[in-house]
Amino acid sequence: MPEIPSVPALWHFPARPASVMRARHTVARALPKGLLPGLTDDLGLLTSELVTNAIRHGSHREDDLVELVLWPADGHYWIAVSDRGPTRPLAAPARPDADAETGRGLFLVDRLAAAWGVRTRPVRGTSVIAGLPIRRGG
Repeated sequence: MPEIPSVPALWHFPARPASVMRARHTVARALPKGLLPGLTDDLGLLTSELVTNAIRHGSHREDDLVELVLWPADGHYWIAVSDRGPTRPLAAPARPDADAETGRGLFLVDRLAAAWGVRTRPVRGTSVIAGLPIRRGG
């Protein structure tokens, strides 16, 4: 009989800047004890970057929501951040100028994540999914 996978954690946040910190804290509280602090920090940074991008580039109305899913699978923690916007994120990170104040989000995701990608949602919008290897403290 196959092993039943864990149910992913799912949250919705208003597409507003204040939701970035709420999402980061929500993910930190959802993680089990015993993870290395670096993994918790990296998952928090991925969450912040992906939620920020979804709010900034994917939401166009005040009542839009950003969806966040977190789940462990195949030795990784996976984060999927989705929005209903029509704009598809870049498939590769941009290289902003040294003086640029924004534009480093996907560059950070690319450096931190073991794997990441952009998926079109079946009805409308996109999801950006990133995974980090699980490293247990101990």
